[in-house]
Amino acid sequence: MNRVDYNTERQSMVMAEYGRVVQDMVKYCISIQDREERQQCAQAIVAVMANISQEKLTNIDVQQKMWNHLAVISDFQLDIDYPVEIIKKEEVEEQPAPMALPQSKIRARFYGRILEQALDTLAKMPDGEERDALTCKVANQMKQSLFTWNPDVMSEDKVIRDIQEYCNDSVADALEGHQFAPLQTVSTSINKKKK
Repeated sequence: MNRVDYNTERQSMVMAEYGRVVQDMVKYCISIQDREERQQCAQAIVAVMANISQEKLTNIDVQQKMWNHLAVISDFQLDIDYPVEIIKKEEVEEQPAPMALPQSKIRARFYGRILEQALDTLAKMPDGEERDALTCKVANQMKQSLFTWNPDVMSEDKVIRDIQEYCNDSVADALEGHQFAPLQTVSTSINKKKK
């Protein structure tokens, strides 16, 4: 009885978008002894790769990409005359530096960092219509955020108290007589199809 050959037991694919057949073609190309025949084989593989990715080799950028991919699939072992300057193995293996995460604490997580930054900006702004308009917009967003996180404690008075705590009383004075925007609620009910 013949043994079944499963993909999970095979060597993992370097670039899955081209499939296992292209990887096997590259492996065969590496094993060709005659340099001229190996060069022709590599050109045929690049044409197949371009066909698979549905791109035209007349574009210089596409040619560059395909030859780079061929070099990567062959693990840079393919000894041919590349028609373009290919990337170096070190560039492919180079890992990006880890991103630095913000280390500052958020005073009220339900408002978030962006609203805190907006409140800091408000505290530094000079008195005027622009600051008053921005204060009203920030207050509306704070009310919405508070409602989203905890609708039981949400109140417009709490939003005003929080603005006073973050900024100063003169910023909160802009909210006198302010009509807060209505809350936007997300419906959780599923509309059932009528028969």
